[in-house]
Amino acid sequence: MSFLIKTTVSALVIGLVTILAKHSPKYGGIVAALPLVSLLSLFWLKVQGEQTGNLSKFLFGVLYGLPGTIILILIVAVALKHSTPFFLSIIMGVGGWGLLLFLQKFLLSGLFSRFQ
Repeated sequence: MSFLIKTTVSALVIGLVTILAKHSPKYGGIVAALPLVSLLSLFWLKVQGEQTGNLSKFLFGVLYGLPGTIILILIVAVALKHSTPFFLSIIMGVGGWGLLLFLQKFLLSGLFSRFQ
């Protein structure tokens, strides 16, 4: 039952954002840029009884993934602006996202290993 409720509420939020974006792409984009998935996930984790320490770790994980997400969105937006086919734009964006996360992990692990 819990899964069904989470899925329904989450789908409704996504549906409302999609409806808003259809009527106003600018404002739909602004609302979509809100950390809706992160906030919904945080809410559902708290409802399930997760400890605040795990909630904090989750949010730091979200912050760790934020630069890659920005790169993905930037690549897809630029590619679409230059009339690149939709699915190729998405593939390029996901590729940029993955590359940045790999580089980020490599750079940060090297940085932190110097201070140990």
